[in-house]
Parts: sequence; C-alpha cells; structure tokens
Amino acid sequence: MRLTVFNGSPRGRSGNTEILIEWFMEGVKSVPWNSYTVDHLRAVEKHGEFADTFRDAEIVMLAFPLYTDAMPGIVKAFIEKLAPLVGRPQNPPLLFLVQSGFPEAHHSRFVERYLEKLARRLGSRYVGTMVRGGCEGIHVMPPRMTKKVRTTIAALGERFAKTGDFDPELLNQFAGTERLTRFGQAVLKLMKIVGLTRFYWDGQLRKHKAYARRFARPFEGAW
Repeated sequence: MRLTVFNGSPRGRSGNTEILIEWFMEGVKSVPWNSYTVDHLRAVEKHGEFADTFRDAEIVMLAFPLYTDAMPGIVKAFIEKLAPLVGRPQNPPLLFLVQSGFPEAHHSRFVERYLEKLARRLGSRYVGTMVRGGCEGIHVMPPRMTKKVRTTIAALGERFAKTGDFDPELLNQFAGTERLTRFGQAVLKLMKIVGLTRFYWDGQLRKHKAYARRFARPFEGAW
C-alpha cells in the first residue's frame, strides 16, 4: 500500500500535525510493503499539482489542525481544486486526521461530519477520521507526556496498514477527553483567572511582535 498524505497545517513541517502524521506512519511502516509521501498544502501554488496527485493516488490521508472550529483556508482551497473529480469511479479511499488545541475532542466532531460528506461527494470510500484535542503544545512536550498519544496513533496506523480500516476502540482512546467534566471546567476557569490560559499565546504574540495589537479590530465598521 502506498499512502499519499496531504498536510493542511499552515505551519507545514514545523507544526503539530506533522508530528502526529509521523507517529501514525510509525505504525504504518511497521507492516511490510507499505510506504507514504507527504505534500504540504501551504504551498498554495502547487494545489493544481496536488489535485493530480490525489487523482492518481492509491489511498489518501488529509490531515489538518482545527482553527476556531473550522479548517484552515488552504485546506478548503485544496478541496475546491478536487471539484472536477466529483463522482469519478476511481477516486481513492479517504482517511482524515483532525487535531486542535481545544482540550475537548467534541469541537472537531462537526468538521468530522463534513469530511464524511466530502468523501461521499467525491465517491471515495470513507475510512474514518482520527480526532484529537489538546495538541497545541505537543511539539514542546517531553516524550513522557506524549507517550500515550504516540502509542495510540501508531497502533491506529498499524491496524490501518493491516486491514485498511480503523479500530473504533482505538479511535476513542486517541480522541482523549470528549467533553470536560464540571471539575475540568472549574480548573480551566481558575487557570483563566490567574492568566495561565494566556501564557502560551501571549508568548507567541510577543515572539511575532504583535502583543501590542492583541485587541485590534481591523474589520470593525467595515460593513
């Protein structure tokens, strides 16, 4: 089996999506005669080429982060490039990976429904969607903190390489927290009060020299 992967993260190779793809492929590669390639959708000028790659692929995985409950614009732009392939009998089977910084997997369930519908519209077999929340910091976490996620997604990759399908139990394990408990919500509120929920994002704003403009409303009054 040759798996064609499209990474829809605007961060490309430096993002959390790339890390999860690599861990999934650890499981895929553990089964003989399997290989994969990765194309990065941030190269928007290549979307036409990527559509041709999709057309000729044996099986395709589309992976991307969830940004404010929606897919990145580059992913939507790529999907629109596939319009000429709608209903084509030879379209490859599709599997998806959606990760987010939200602690709850529930945030991604709505885009998961869309992805299943997308596969139907293309006439592709829908393999399933791997959903995981709480991923924003995995690129800086020590291995001991990501061991469970890495082991589970690798197991999903191995199962997929052997059978061509996902194990529903492993999908649930990988998803992690579906909804925060009342205790979890209380902890999150406390973290917000003391400023811990802003610590990472404020650091990113300072890094990119945008902290002073964090309350800017550039489109206010535009309509």
